[in-house]
Amino acid sequence: MTTTDEREIAELTRLVREFSTERDWQQFHDPKSVILALVGEVGELAELFQWVRADDAIATFAVPERKSRAGEEMADVLIYLVCLADVLGVDLGAAARAKLAASHVRFTADEVRGRAPDKP
Repeated sequence: MTTTDEREIAELTRLVREFSTERDWQQFHDPKSVILALVGEVGELAELFQWVRADDAIATFAVPERKSRAGEEMADVLIYLVCLADVLGVDLGAAARAKLAASHVRFTADEVRGRAPDKP
């Protein structure tokens, strides 16, 4: 992630926190409640794809209305994820970089290229 990406995450975090503060909703944002809200939003996103054949998904969601609807649900997921990171004091950008670095070691390109990695 670049410095610009980190600033965008920080700005999104600020906007999410500000939205919550203006409504006095921080009292409801304990980690468990935010996780449940996040899971609910992931479920709503999954529901959009539920009966779409895997090989049709890209074409199906290229239709502007469906693409927009998927974008709305993805935004909800991102907002709750950013909120959870804020509540727990997790630097989401740093955590993502660390996870990606570990994945580079765990799944070396030469060993997994072109195939799904085996489960541990």
